[in-house]
Amino acid sequence: MGLFDRLSTLLKSNINDLISSAENPEKMLNQIIVDMRSQLVKAKQQVATAIADEKRLHDQADVELRQAEDWEKRAVLAVREGRDDLAKQALVRQNEHAQHGNVLQQTWETHRAETEKLKNSLRDLNDKIEEAKRKKNLLIARQRRAQAQKRIAETMSALSEKSAFEAFSRMEERIEQSERQIKASTEIDEEFTGDRLAKDFKQLEQSAGSANADSQLLALKQKMGLLGPGQGAAGSPAARQLGAGAEEVVHTSDVEELPDSRKP
Repeated sequence: MGLFDRLSTLLKSNINDLISSAENPEKMLNQIIVDMRSQLVKAKQQVATAIADEKRLHDQADVELRQAEDWEKRAVLAVREGRDDLAKQALVRQNEHAQHGNVLQQTWETHRAETEKLKNSLRDLNDKIEEAKRKKNLLIARQRRAQAQKRIAETMSALSEKSAFEAFSRMEERIEQSERQIKASTEIDEEFTGDRLAKDFKQLEQSAGSANADSQLLALKQKMGLLGPGQGAAGSPAARQLGAGAEEVVHTSDVEELPDSRKP
């Protein structure tokens, strides 16, 4: 398993543990970002170590190849001086360093390719963490909106229960009953409190005032020519009232004169 595969597995494990035990999504998301950044720091350190190893291999390969060149020069010098025995030994040493240098060169090239992959993976991890930080803010906003919607739904659910409306109905009935009781008490006070005879005369005076207003209206219509001369006396309520009063006077006088007719 590669370096970043192990980091990915570790991050997934930590995230799953946080999700399973999280009660506050906002704190959970912040903790995930903290863990990811911590893993990123460790990944950078390991990539830096890999880069250092790659440079060390490159330096070792260069040293071996340079030594191979040096021994080749020594072999040439020995041949020029007629020392074939030394030339052979120098060529053997040159072959050894050349072989070691070639092996290190191949190892360095392989390690360099792996190091480049690690660098690219590190860049991708850093980009994903930055993207996660941006998504964190969006997720937190969505979580807060969901909580607000939940509170609104709970409030509306509580208001839609029958008990709340029944309480309003009972309160309304009590208020109406109180209003009826107050109205009944007022009527009783008006009926059985004070001088009843004075109240009756007051009502009579109000009726007389209304009849006087009718007579004035009738006179105004006659003045304007809206009624004929005889129409007002016969048709108005005042005329009928006056006529009824006249008949009462006549009947009363007849009754008073009856005893006189019996006198001898």
